Amino acid sequence: MKRFRDVVAVIAICMMAFTLLPFNVEAAQNVESTMTLATTTSTQDSGLLDYLLPVFEKDYNTKVKVIAVGSGQAMEMGQKGDADVLLVHSRAAEDKFVADGFGINRKDVMHNEFLIVGPASDPAKIKGTSDVVAAFKKIAASESKFVSRGDKSGTHTKELGIWKKAEITPALPWYIEAGKGMGDTLLMSGEMKAYTLADEATWLSWKGKTELTAILQGDKLLFNPYGVIAVNPAKHPGVHKNAANAFIEFMTGTKGQNMIASFGKEKYGKALFTPDALPKVVAPTPAPAPAPVAVSPTDKATVNVYALNVRTGPGTNYKILGSVVKGTELQVLGSSGKWLKVNYGNKEAYVAGWLVKK
Repeated sequence: MKRFRDVVAVIAICMMAFTLLPFNVEAAQNVESTMTLATTTSTQDSGLLDYLLPVFEKDYNTKVKVIAVGSGQAMEMGQKGDADVLLVHSRAAEDKFVADGFGINRKDVMHNEFLIVGPASDPAKIKGTSDVVAAFKKIAASESKFVSRGDKSGTHTKELGIWKKAEITPALPWYIEAGKGMGDTLLMSGEMKAYTLADEATWLSWKGKTELTAILQGDKLLFNPYGVIAVNPAKHPGVHKNAANAFIEFMTGTKGQNMIASFGKEKYGKALFTPDALPKVVAPTPAPAPAPVAVSPTDKATVNVYALNVRTGPGTNYKILGSVVKGTELQVLGSSGKWLKVNYGNKEAYVAGWLVKK
């Protein structure tokens, strides 16, 4: 018996150890020792990569080289085979990148939103406006300073799309292209007391470094989804495809998604990104309530078991008042589900309806 218990204990320990290994043990063993990640600046400026990558590198024994640029530049790197995997936020461009054969295995990872930030004086008077297109029109009409990323990033692409919807072509002197990442664009906007379009994660991480304030957010047009894409090895045989797919597995798996869901909560009171790859939890459909037993005030029921408990309510969790023996005839007053309300000593009580015969 002792030997049997020892064997069971060893098996249990092995199973526990197995659950702590990377998601796919065989895949982890075949992952290349290095990987190049081309990504938008917001994932770096927000601190997300500093939070996630050490865990990924440890799980897969892979060293990651990060190149943080605009999403457009990241995809240009992918087209040239200068990166193994991309983490970007420009959905239309991502879809084209995949359709043109440069990327494979694209997956949704997370989202947040864009917002307009600007000087507290709000020279264009857009605070309180809920329509981002209307806000852009007011900025242009008042020729209030606006600093654009101007770097083909996902943020820049989103901004240009809003100007297009507003039917405005922004220009100097009030419209300035920074050609910089999100963090540097925020600093530049602060120095110039200008408006800019920012992603929420970088804004929350950097707002303490500027005198800007959040002016407008919440418009559905400002939705900001992020995707991860492996560079197609058929186009570039030299890419580290196993590392790229391991990274996608990590970012969209339970471990990575839970880390994304918690990132920023302690410091900012909310997560900086919302995970999009966690399995959707569907609430179980509640069982239908049992059909009530049809009764009339003159109904009688005869106890059909040796002894039947009489309770204060319709369920086994109610207090037992007493019991009646087989053959006892009870007056039925009503029902609740499968329980019958009966007259018991001139008081209302309940018995199991399936244990009597009417």
